[in-house]
Order: sequence, then C-alpha cells, then structure tokens
Amino acid sequence: MGKLAEVMTLGSGTVLVREGDPAPHVFSITSGSLRVYKLLPDGRRQITGFLFAGDFLGLAIDDDYVFSAEAMEPSTVCRFRKGPFRLLVKQSPALEHVLLHRTMHELAAAQNQMLLLGRKTAIERMAYFLLDLPGHDPARPSVPGHVRLPMKRAEIADYLGLTIETVSRVLTRMKLKGLISTPSPGALIIERPDRMRQHALGEV
Repeated sequence: MGKLAEVMTLGSGTVLVREGDPAPHVFSITSGSLRVYKLLPDGRRQITGFLFAGDFLGLAIDDDYVFSAEAMEPSTVCRFRKGPFRLLVKQSPALEHVLLHRTMHELAAAQNQMLLLGRKTAIERMAYFLLDLPGHDPARPSVPGHVRLPMKRAEIADYLGLTIETVSRVLTRMKLKGLISTPSPGALIIERPDRMRQHALGEV
C-alpha cells in the first residue's frame, strides 16, 4: 500500500480538503486529529465530526467533497488516488473488511451526533460527548477516565449545537459538582463516571 500512498504532514489548522472542491483522493489519518465541518448559508460553521488515527476520509463516491476538513493538531495522513485505491480494496479482502468496519463506525458516529443534538440540556450533551470521545481515538490508549481534548471549546460548541459560553458554564458546573477535574487545557479527568453517565442519560 505504501507505493500507492503519499504521506502528508499537516500543521495545526492546516486545511486538508475544502467543501465543493473536486474529490480525487481518499485519505487515511495515521496520527493526530481532524475536524470535519460544513459551512451554513449564513456563514456559520457546523462541525459534523472529529477524526483520529485509523479513520478514513473521502470514501464517498461524490465527485466533489461535501465537507471541509482541517487538522486540530500536528497530524499525518496518507493520500490515495481513488481509482488505484478502489482497485486495491477489490484485491484485498482484509482491507475491504477494515473499510466496512470504518463505514459502520462513521454511521454510528453520525447517529450519535443526532442523539447528542436531540438531548434537552447542555449538561446532558456534554456528559455524553465526554464519555463517548475516548472510544473514537483507540490508537492512542489512555488511562480510564482520562479524556484528551485536541479540539477547542468553540469547536465543542459547534459540534454540540451550543454556544461557547454555554460550554464554559457547563464545564465549570461539572468541576464544582466534582464530576471532572482539568489537569491541563487539553485534557480532563472524569472523576465520577457513574454520576456522569446519569447526566448523559438524563437521569439526574
């Protein structure tokens, strides 16, 4: 596969693809993380997902990209031209299985976001997000309860359909309740996971 792939190094904030541009390539994220988003007609941004090592981007058959994607931190991706990549998939049942698994993962992630946006309160959305996030970055194992946050507060707000002020207030409430601690700006620890799950399920 290495001969078919071009390795790309992305700095934080580097745009990988833009919505509406021709889509000749498929990408595999090998390190770091990306945000995927769409621009609304009024210029606002709606983040539709976060991608981590092991995720693929651009697998759809559309001629143009239907989203934009950019790095949230220094990242590396492998870029494949779609034609040779599809031929490789046909010749490799193991790779086909991996892609099917990732496609199912993307579908589950889309359904999760619909559930998130359908939750009534901001603390329910945030609790669900924090409990769910580590499972999307399995290539970078962490201590149970530790949540790495490569995204900014504004990006969390865009993803959850909240304002950045609301995100900040909810995180402050969680700290005051003893649900979380924040050892650094890019990480937090879920101190009371059972109570956090109750919030995520709207049982509090």
